[in-house]
Amino acid sequence: MNSVKDEVKDFLDKCEEMRSCKFIMATTKIRDLLKSIVNSSELYELFNTVVSKFDYSAAKRRCLLDGNNGVYSSSYVVLPDTMGERLAFIFCLLAEFDRDEVNFNAFLRRYYMRDGSYYSSYHAFCDEIIVSLEDIIREVYSEELGKKGPSYSADFGSDDSVNSEQSGSIALLVDREKDFISRSSLRSEDRIAADKILTCLAAAVRTGDKELVEALAFGYNYFTALFNPDGREEDALFDAIGNFVE
Repeated sequence: MNSVKDEVKDFLDKCEEMRSCKFIMATTKIRDLLKSIVNSSELYELFNTVVSKFDYSAAKRRCLLDGNNGVYSSSYVVLPDTMGERLAFIFCLLAEFDRDEVNFNAFLRRYYMRDGSYYSSYHAFCDEIIVSLEDIIREVYSEELGKKGPSYSADFGSDDSVNSEQSGSIALLVDREKDFISRSSLRSEDRIAADKILTCLAAAVRTGDKELVEALAFGYNYFTALFNPDGREEDALFDAIGNFVE
């Protein structure tokens, strides 16, 4: 049984292989990258969390843009601002390439054409899409990757692997919640208060302080009940916190 650290490192290795491979091997490396997610219960749960209620069709309309500089058309990609939506968007995009629902070569020609060569286009794609994917995973699992030596706790069935999986999911749910609050119709001071609670909540989850996590969750639950932000329909964050502290 692999540790969380081993699974994450394997995924990051697949990202590195994709960035350094020849263009002709790109689709094979995309498939390998997606397989590393499926083969990891940790990463599978993480990606499942971020895509569960992600509107990919709407995201494509916001992220895949067509422009014109006055001489010729210029299409480009603008990745979502928040970590959770960016992770979901990149995963869904790679899955479309793997299923051949979107032709990878045509996508490069449209959104990443640089000097007319697929080589330059492919590396421009990797520099934006794959590097961003790596950066998010490194951030979510920074604690696991920073440990010295092998992570024996997960191998022997301790709760560490479960907790890290849950904390990674909560971090992305908190990020999504903060984005929702920032776009809500709440007063500025109320948005600031909510952001502070969520920031402290994410920090408490990272340190494993379950008592503080529970207290902050109660506080944020009271906040949402009191102010009832328009459009807030799901309680995935509170469900994830409940699993974390039990």
